[in-house]
Amino acid sequence: MNTTSNPTSEPIFNAQELGALAHLYRGEMYRSKIWRMRLDTTTNWAVATTGIALSVAFSNRENSPTPLILVGLLVMVFLIIEGRRYRYFDIWRTRVRTLEVDFYGPILRGEGVRTDNGWNLALAKDYEHLRFHISYLEAVGRRLRRNYAWIFAIQGISYLAKISIHPTPLRTLDEMWARAAIGMLPGQMALLIGALWHISWILLAILTLRQQRALGRVGGPAEYEDSILSTTQS
Repeated sequence: MNTTSNPTSEPIFNAQELGALAHLYRGEMYRSKIWRMRLDTTTNWAVATTGIALSVAFSNRENSPTPLILVGLLVMVFLIIEGRRYRYFDIWRTRVRTLEVDFYGPILRGEGVRTDNGWNLALAKDYEHLRFHISYLEAVGRRLRRNYAWIFAIQGISYLAKISIHPTPLRTLDEMWARAAIGMLPGQMALLIGALWHISWILLAILTLRQQRALGRVGGPAEYEDSILSTTQS
């Protein structure tokens, strides 16, 4: 006679524990939402300061293009802050995705609560030892590709447009060097530094494209069958 108990014959979690897990999901979703709002706040700062710099630079043809350079440095600081915030956001987002996929997913499929893949132990260990799940460079690269690349591109194009048309349209290269000069820094050097800066963030966005460790990324229509859309249409 086999006296070994079957672990699947007994419920994995009782009713009180299932309720606690539901509240845990709500709490993690709330924290994820708060950090999502913090990310949007930093991006709004970058957009607002860029808009102010554009207004100041183009409001008068005699105005200097230097505000566009200074605000570029400020936006870089916002990107550094947002990269750090994104790593914290990824912690809570990863926990939410774990509960959605491994806890609620089997329930919705009619399989009941399952722990055969060890998601509960991994989640418990994550609570015990808090850690980042993605690197700082990946976080910065993701924010670059999503938002800040467009902001930096607008700043660069606006700067070139400013020195090209104000106060009069460019006629010679010497005029461009003179307009691009910043104090004692020659115009050639200023444009070279600017070009290197834009090349650096482009390379960062491309090189971190392979580091797609963050969870919760939205896939395109061709990557999987849209079962919800199919069910709704039928």
